[in-house]
Amino acid sequence: MIKLFVPGRLCLFGEHTDWAGHYRTMNADIAPGAAIVTGIEQGIYAEVEKSSIFEVQSTANDMYGGWRDFACRMDEQELKRIARSGDFFCYCAGVASYMLEWYKVGGVRIKITEMTLPMKSGLSSSAAICVLVARAFNLIYNLNLNTLGEMNIAYVGELRTSSRCGRLDQACAFGVKPNLMTFDGDEIEVQALNVKKALHWVFADLCGEKDTIKILADLNKAYPFASNEQERLEHEALGAKNQEIVSRAVRYMAEGEVEALGRLMTEAEELFDRQVAPMCPEELTSPKLKAVLADEHIRQLTYGGKGVGSHGDGSVQFLARDAESQQQLIDYLISKGMPAYSLTIQPVHTVRRAIIPVAGFGTRLYPATRGLKKDFFPIPCADGMVRPVILILLEELVKSGIEEICLVLGSEEERQLYADFFERPLSQEHLRKLNAESQEYENRILDIGKRLHYVYQKEKRGFGHAVYQAAQFAHGEPVLLMLGDTLYRSTSNKPCALQLIEAYERYNQLMVGLYPVELSTVSHFGIMSGVWEDKDCNEMSVTTLYEKPKASYAEEFLGVRGKTGEKEYCSVFGQYILTPDVFLQLEADIRKADEEHDLVREIELTSALDAVRQQTGMMGIRLQGERFDMGNPAALVETVAQFSRTKD
Repeated sequence: MIKLFVPGRLCLFGEHTDWAGHYRTMNADIAPGAAIVTGIEQGIYAEVEKSSIFEVQSTANDMYGGWRDFACRMDEQELKRIARSGDFFCYCAGVASYMLEWYKVGGVRIKITEMTLPMKSGLSSSAAICVLVARAFNLIYNLNLNTLGEMNIAYVGELRTSSRCGRLDQACAFGVKPNLMTFDGDEIEVQALNVKKALHWVFADLCGEKDTIKILADLNKAYPFASNEQERLEHEALGAKNQEIVSRAVRYMAEGEVEALGRLMTEAEELFDRQVAPMCPEELTSPKLKAVLADEHIRQLTYGGKGVGSHGDGSVQFLARDAESQQQLIDYLISKGMPAYSLTIQPVHTVRRAIIPVAGFGTRLYPATRGLKKDFFPIPCADGMVRPVILILLEELVKSGIEEICLVLGSEEERQLYADFFERPLSQEHLRKLNAESQEYENRILDIGKRLHYVYQKEKRGFGHAVYQAAQFAHGEPVLLMLGDTLYRSTSNKPCALQLIEAYERYNQLMVGLYPVELSTVSHFGIMSGVWEDKDCNEMSVTTLYEKPKASYAEEFLGVRGKTGEKEYCSVFGQYILTPDVFLQLEADIRKADEEHDLVREIELTSALDAVRQQTGMMGIRLQGERFDMGNPAALVETVAQFSRTKD
């Protein structure tokens, strides 16, 4: 049984530009479409499992009236007939027919456990159910489709019904976060957006009348070639002017200019009324929408507002001034007979804290570790300096913007070793013997010392147990985890840790660095498999995380096709960004072991990561950099030889 949630979607900017941009296949002078789309907090919750037939059941409250469970044989013609029928389950059947036709799958049982998404309110409830069905087949039958693949199948499946949805409707596949979508002919690109300050949206059903089919038919008359001035104005509004508005919106969201973003909504609505609405005056005069946008009480609570979806008297959206204004606006709209809903887009916590576990005994490097901890082993560097391992790691974190660093030590007695190195100034006699450059460098070492915190793993119960000791330090925020016996060197102008942090800010998900390894060496590493989310095969939605597999198993089950089409094996790079869910899972694993009085069982990080992956997903990012292991003698020799060389 797999649990799923698919939200509805709200187009914040750029309505209609998905189908307009598609006309570039016939007229290259049309500008690509651009839209900012986000999933919303309301959606469809379901449990899915394999079945001999296609079934859709519900135990949710019947908020739509007249719900009846649905079942159908996995027969292509029968599914297509139901899709064309216009019945309640036509969308489900449309997607299922496509899955059967192209992937030869069996059936699935979808049990909807909760449904909070309003229908026919410009929030793409039909697209949400289509994505839900596509994702159910994908996961149940291990089809290895990425999110864009699920989205495209949901789109094609919906087109098998009488619906004429746009390409942005299925953006709900990407979850409750804002994305920039671009539409260039048949090509679609999706880019996650950063938000610096909380955005308090409200959207409401105007409970009016509108004919979406007529709106789309009338607006499409201007394409692919404009034949008069009004059609030229529509091209301009949905093309170059829309691109400029969307570009500003992306910037305002990233810079936290909330008031400017609200004004931009009003500006976008005025552009639509001036240059697009005249193409369909019967539907786009929109008296209810205009009355609500002009309401003085609403204006006092908001920074701006605009229509939703195809526009007309369907739905309206506002950017409220703050959380209190958001609730007041919802209450006011409901009092006026308009069902209203909240959407709060929270800023992604940027990563400012990091953890390095250094509690191990270093037994593979005995007897050197009898007198010197392995994270203090000297490493010649390309600039001529010889640094201890721990200093190299800490410098990378500082260069990546990390402000506080927690070292997980094996005992409180070890604390003095780090204090002596990072906190105690050199004697004046020693300092005078250093050249000016080294004296300045000494200040940098002491500055790093001010960032350090210490926790202790007094029981050796596994790597996950060591990481959990820093749970309080993490303070409920995402933290970067870096291994203490691995060095990293970027091959770009950004440290590896910074590359990972920037990827986290795009995806807001559990994040793991990827590193390709040869099949013959997979048994030494944790290996990840999944589906690439980008054309360059750098960003992977992880579906499998396997610790030290045999080569035969990895070859059959864990290889992924890279950009060249060759099979690759992706190991853990040694850098992670852990979300708060990871610490909650580690806590649960420790509690379970304690309750079973099993103090021998090791608490593994890999199992906790995989549990979180199953619940909320995990992204693997191929970092531009090299990894240098020093956990065993052979690796240490190689690291010392290679790390001192200047990178190409």
